[in-house]
Amino acid sequence: MARRIERIRLGQIGCGTVGSGVVRILRDNKNDIKIRTGCEIVLEKIAVRDFSDPRYVEVGEEMLTTDAMSVISDPDLDVIIEVIGGIEPARTFILEAITRGKHVVTANKALMSSHGGEILAAAEERGVDVAYEASVGGGIPILLPLKNSLAGNLISQILGIVNGTTNYILTRMTEEGINFSQALAKAQSLGLAESDPSNDIEGRDAAAKLAILASMAFNSRVTIEDVYTEGITSITSEDISFAADLGYVIKLLAIAKNKPDGISVRVHPTMISEDHPLASVRDENNAIFVHGNAAGELMFYGKGAGSLPAASAVVGDVIGISRNMLRGGHMVGCTCFYEKRIKDMKDVVSRYFMIFEVPDKPGVLARIAGVFGENQVSINSVIQHGMASQARLVLITHAVREESIRATIAGLEKLEEINRIASLIRVESNGAEGEDE
Repeated sequence: MARRIERIRLGQIGCGTVGSGVVRILRDNKNDIKIRTGCEIVLEKIAVRDFSDPRYVEVGEEMLTTDAMSVISDPDLDVIIEVIGGIEPARTFILEAITRGKHVVTANKALMSSHGGEILAAAEERGVDVAYEASVGGGIPILLPLKNSLAGNLISQILGIVNGTTNYILTRMTEEGINFSQALAKAQSLGLAESDPSNDIEGRDAAAKLAILASMAFNSRVTIEDVYTEGITSITSEDISFAADLGYVIKLLAIAKNKPDGISVRVHPTMISEDHPLASVRDENNAIFVHGNAAGELMFYGKGAGSLPAASAVVGDVIGISRNMLRGGHMVGCTCFYEKRIKDMKDVVSRYFMIFEVPDKPGVLARIAGVFGENQVSINSVIQHGMASQARLVLITHAVREESIRATIAGLEKLEEINRIASLIRVESNGAEGEDE
């Protein structure tokens, strides 16, 4: 039965980039939100680290406190929004809010990718909702579609560009011919990369998001520790140029595949065909490509980060919880019903793009091909580029297990004919079901 509630009261922990956006949306769209929800939604208290910290929106001093627990323990507040990020103290704050019977909305990918099971179990036991749409894809609706609209599908794979910083860097390298350091500096000058960009460029941000996506898509708990992760710091202008010559684009992809023998989850630079839908995703935009056995191929595209896009997802979750409160219902909780095997990276099957620098003399290619043959790695194509006193070999393999490629690399490093293994990049097929694995 619907409850007669005239006002739903919110408390918020944090008022940085995303938190400021939440304040702005709730204020600017107040009347429309009331009509769409069925009651007034009011943000009453905000906990900040320091009153002197800069904020991107005007907030009345009477709303602010530096005591987060005073917000969480306020008996008049119905929903707690957490937008401080990180594991602690966010985990403690959220669990305390749940214990006190409050619903929670969070944008915290690091927390939900590592402690999501614990948090959702606590919410289930206490009978409250935890919503976290903003933890993946910023303003792109993806988690609720996976949990609700696509619940009748068996999801076989997810391919995603889920980090705007790295996508911007790779786009600039591709379109302007600049190197990694130059593209990173440009991203930092535009505020698209932090002064310490390691979380983005080393792939950890994308790995956290992939763990959340895979858990929801495959109904089996995946944590960030399960995700094989490589960043883009080793990608060179030469890699991008050779890839283009072969009809490929290099992207940092988050890849999750659901097979009968287990789940594979990995984040790494990947060559995809220039006619793949993800190849045209430029600059800081994100896109997530999903394949379901009933819906077929779907792509979710948009701004993956930023104050207002992420805040849009947070406010959407608040409205969803508020509607449930009015009607006496609840959101769908944890949907990790299975315990599927997480495949070791050595068992993953892919094709590989490789660049070698070798002496320009007869017999070298034969020696190299011999090492590939010893490890049952089949070469699909080879291009040789002459240099002053050496040659550059560019090749792509057929699909093979990662373990075999590692053994091949170990064997090649023992050859005196190899001056340098310059590049090793995985190649993803266009097939909806993932032809490689």
